[in-house]
Amino acid sequence: MKLIAHGADAASAGDAKVLKIENDTELAALATGGAFGGVERIELDFPKFTDGRAFSQAVLLRRRFGFAGDIRATGDVLIDQLVQMARSGFTSAVLAEGVDAAAAERQFARYSAFYQGDALQPRPHFARNDSTQEAA
Repeated sequence: MKLIAHGADAASAGDAKVLKIENDTELAALATGGAFGGVERIELDFPKFTDGRAFSQAVLLRRRFGFAGDIRATGDVLIDQLVQMARSGFTSAVLAEGVDAAAAERQFARYSAFYQGDALQPRPHFARNDSTQEAA
């Protein structure tokens, strides 16, 4: 997962076709209307750390709607949420103000693999063969 320091994201906003989705947006309506066509990055917001609707949106975007581009977490993104964000389908995150990027990177070294499947690797560990086993 690509981690971006707070405030460092402003310059990259014009680099790609970006769609910002609010937490209460119905994704099925967007998909039916063709809103994902040509989109390279979707930004999902965490208005506060206790609001986890963006986790569900990321899983839906990957599994149900087949979005293959960058899904970016924005807002109140804390260190303890990063591993679950990656497992839910996020590929980048803008860290909340005051969050140490080095400490955030260390979160991914804590676990080498997961038994359960996730948005990126849907099969559980026991159902994978040696060639598809990856460190999380």
